[in-house]
Amino acid sequence: MTVPTTDADVAQQAASARRTRYAVCGLSNRGLSLFVGPLLGLGKAGGESGGDAGSGADMSRYGELVAIVDIDPARVARFNELTGAGVPSYLPDDFDRMVDETAPEVVLVTSPDYTHADYVTAALARDLDVITEKPMAASCAQVQAILEAERRSRGSVRVAHNLRYTPRTRQLKRMMLDGLVGRVTSVDLTWSVDTFHGSSYFHRWNRRRAWSGGLSIHKACHHFDMVTWLLDDTPEQVFAYGALNFYGPESPHNPANRDGAADADRGDGAEPSARAQRQQCPYHLRWLADGEVPDDDHLKPRSGLHGLPYDVQYPPGEQNWIYDPEIDIEDTYSAVVRYRRGASLSYSVTFSGAWEGYRLAINGTHGRIEACSVDFRDGRGETAESAEILYYPMFGPRQRHDVVTGRGSHGGADPLIRRDLLLGPSQESRDLRIMADSRQGAVAVAMGEAVWRSVADNRPYSIDELLGDVRSP
Repeated sequence: MTVPTTDADVAQQAASARRTRYAVCGLSNRGLSLFVGPLLGLGKAGGESGGDAGSGADMSRYGELVAIVDIDPARVARFNELTGAGVPSYLPDDFDRMVDETAPEVVLVTSPDYTHADYVTAALARDLDVITEKPMAASCAQVQAILEAERRSRGSVRVAHNLRYTPRTRQLKRMMLDGLVGRVTSVDLTWSVDTFHGSSYFHRWNRRRAWSGGLSIHKACHHFDMVTWLLDDTPEQVFAYGALNFYGPESPHNPANRDGAADADRGDGAEPSARAQRQQCPYHLRWLADGEVPDDDHLKPRSGLHGLPYDVQYPPGEQNWIYDPEIDIEDTYSAVVRYRRGASLSYSVTFSGAWEGYRLAINGTHGRIEACSVDFRDGRGETAESAEILYYPMFGPRQRHDVVTGRGSHGGADPLIRRDLLLGPSQESRDLRIMADSRQGAVAVAMGEAVWRSVADNRPYSIDELLGDVRSP
């Protein structure tokens, strides 16, 4: 696929060229909202309004979805039934047959993390371009396979690191490029994933390291990528501590522990007392106060957008519980990262926070920038400080910079990243070098793997040790 180089080229290509042919691998909620719904013109599938390429609600004029690859045929069949889309569907083992029969030009990968590498390398083997959700893969071994496949292919890989696209982050990047802090000396980043969002990972497939790489990869790769992109630098070494503090069988919030009760059978034959214990889970009770339990509550069977079934991934009658013993990942991390040009990152994250968002400070030889996004999802909403960025010049008064809000999901990022990925980068995206390629995707995964390995082995890990020199062609 030829990527246009100016906004005029983008408009001309979109208006005159035939529609690009896409295949999606993984009919996930993310795949539905970011790509499938817009490509099929399903209106508000992605949570945005409007119909132009910038808003991203309807991309059917620019691309067509020619195939869906998914492990769950009933899910795809129900999707086609509800939407009337009639998109041809294939099982993962039929990927090559899918390519032969539907001739996609670009493969969209939105399946569980551990499957990304299989789809990406299969597409590259057919010289197809790939757009994959973050993380690019679930391990450095998979990342190395992708990079090697890309070297041999005429296709390329782009990674949907959408955190780069929020208005606040783009504004920070412009300030960095303008040299406001000078040479960066240190970065402090504290991330809080609140009790609803955080607990959701522990009753989904993300709770197994073999499937997600752990949250230091699945989630924190976003955070690491954001810092690395803002600094325009290369991480060299990582040291971290971490633990499972809030979830799993030893959780202090597990009703079985709190009540001193023995762990009960989780199947349909569970005793009434066991069901009653689960109803007392504080992660569940918090949302009852709002009068409506979210669909992602861990006491409900898993369901997706449009009420599509998840029967293969989450078999009926096998309800996951955020205190299950099979959970083998951490929910808390503290890490220090050294960058090549001398800056260091101090990073911490908790997946059972009282609020959702982050606080960021960037220190340099000429000043300091502070930014935050703090949202209390109990009716109070975002804090006033989230609406501004503070700049402290080394030898001058503090400055306040208002943050322009964006429309659409993920803080206004999704319409912009979809536009860049499906039509080509905007002028702003080129100026800020926003679009993430395979090497940037690889570094984000390597930082996440270095974190969990450092926790396990109590020693620092270098990025080259895990990945090799990703600067090599």
